[in-house]
Amino acid sequence: MAGLSNDLFVVTVMAYAIGMVAFAADLAFRRSPSRIIRAAVPAPAAAEQRVLVGAGAPADTGTPPSPPLSVEVVDEPDRGYGRAARIAIAVTLLGWVAHVATIVTRGFAAHRVPWGNMYEFSTVVAFIAVTTFLVLLARQQARWLGVFILVPVVLYLGLAGTVLYVKAGPLVPALNSYWLKIHVVAAMTATAMFFVSGIVAIIYLAKTRWPQGNLLSRLPDVAALDRLTYGLVAFAFPIWTFAVMAGAIWAEAAWGRYWGWDPKETWSFITWVIYAAYLHSRATAGWKGKRAAWFAVAAFAALIINYYVVNTFIVGLHSYAGVK
Repeated sequence: MAGLSNDLFVVTVMAYAIGMVAFAADLAFRRSPSRIIRAAVPAPAAAEQRVLVGAGAPADTGTPPSPPLSVEVVDEPDRGYGRAARIAIAVTLLGWVAHVATIVTRGFAAHRVPWGNMYEFSTVVAFIAVTTFLVLLARQQARWLGVFILVPVVLYLGLAGTVLYVKAGPLVPALNSYWLKIHVVAAMTATAMFFVSGIVAIIYLAKTRWPQGNLLSRLPDVAALDRLTYGLVAFAFPIWTFAVMAGAIWAEAAWGRYWGWDPKETWSFITWVIYAAYLHSRATAGWKGKRAAWFAVAAFAALIINYYVVNTFIVGLHSYAGVK
């Protein structure tokens, strides 16, 4: 089963890489959004009125002034699916199925849930990120996001399959708890959705910096990107909050205290604070646009530090999650 899982992992990465190239081709060669001019047609002019000024006087004809014409310019995105788009979606779905099989066979090989080390954690986070993209693709026709998700996912899985890889085996004692199925699942889900929101925020900043770029002109407008970033963060933040709380409860059961300012705990809290500030600034101060996007990127950077730097370079009680 371990060998089969490894083979399926390779198939997954190859399928995502092909999908990445196909999504890039679709984005590069699809036509730009059509610019549509919508005009509100004024009501028909009132019927001509004849007014008598005096006996035998000529009639005066008056027509009330027409209301001004309302004009709205709208960029209508290209919703057609060309050959490159169809190939990209089909191959990505194939990779997603192989990804599911990779995780399941890894679990059977290890005789436990398959997220007990950084290799497995990274594999599942990438899976949830791709799943989030596929949901957005189905609900919002967000195929423009495909290349921007699959590029980091392929790199992420490449890192997981080389530097972070460990053979399937039993859990270390500190992880042998039912909280692994609760705390880590919540952390993986929130991490993946923050991952997608961070990418969208970076795209937003790029589009505001180069609004007339040929490639960026094929993406949704900045308001739509801003809303998508906010929606993903708002959905993931309660899950991350639960993950931090569940981790504290697990820490009390494992180490006899709820919170000890371990490096992992500290950076999880820092990440929580930045995302909370992002949501708070939008809800109370009405922050949108660049300031909000930079907030989202800063929170995403803290998340990356929390996962990679803390787990691999800083010694703490969570070192068991590092590279072995």
